[in-house]
Amino acid sequence: MCIDLQGKVALVTGASRGIGAAIARDLADHDAAVVINYLQSKNKAEALKKEISTAGGRAITVQADVRDRDAVDRMIATAEKELGKIDILVNNANIDFPMQPFAEMLWPDIEAKLTGEIGAMVNCCQAVIPGMMAKKYGKIILVSSTLSREPGYGFAAHCAAKAAVDSLARTMAQELGPSGIYVNVVGPGLTKTDATAGLPPDVFRHTAEHTPLLRVAEPQDIASVIMFLASEMSDYVTGQYIPVNGGGFML
Repeated sequence: MCIDLQGKVALVTGASRGIGAAIARDLADHDAAVVINYLQSKNKAEALKKEISTAGGRAITVQADVRDRDAVDRMIATAEKELGKIDILVNNANIDFPMQPFAEMLWPDIEAKLTGEIGAMVNCCQAVIPGMMAKKYGKIILVSSTLSREPGYGFAAHCAAKAAVDSLARTMAQELGPSGIYVNVVGPGLTKTDATAGLPPDVFRHTAEHTPLLRVAEPQDIASVIMFLASEMSDYVTGQYIPVNGGGFML
């Protein structure tokens, strides 16, 4: 069975670079029309749109801070006007967080990560659900982290926020399943992206050495699993958390 997304409209948040850009390319390569959301990286978003268009795909760029419900609603209105109602949502936008030992963290720093992460998820999901319910079809894919299940030193805020995403996804899957809406979570391990470029080389080396596949992930590794979840091949899969980490963490 091949992946055919012709006629589908996909929204990828945080799609201008890294994992999000790889997802957007894959969706377009399989004939979905793609909404490339970005916050600040306009030039990268426009370059990705041009790349997709040159290859024969359809894409638009929409700037929006997904933590802002009004901005999300405007983004969805633009997407629906230009491409149609959203069939596939990939909630991928990165929400910054402080890397500090828990004992040194201030509550406002943890609170900002929690409210930003969950707020972005709730805003985007609630904005697309009415259209999906009208169609009796929708795929919601939430990008979490293996850190939601296996903690890392200094990642307290990130671990807590992503764990909340995982939990909410199960509730959404239960409630929305009868309406034909699938909700799943992908948990990437350490991945080579702009966001991780500043980490010391030893972090990548150490992670690779302790991973059965002996390497860290590339954005395409994550995108490929998301393509499965976006396609009809996953039409009996919902409410699941799928770690994509080369076996570094196993359920």
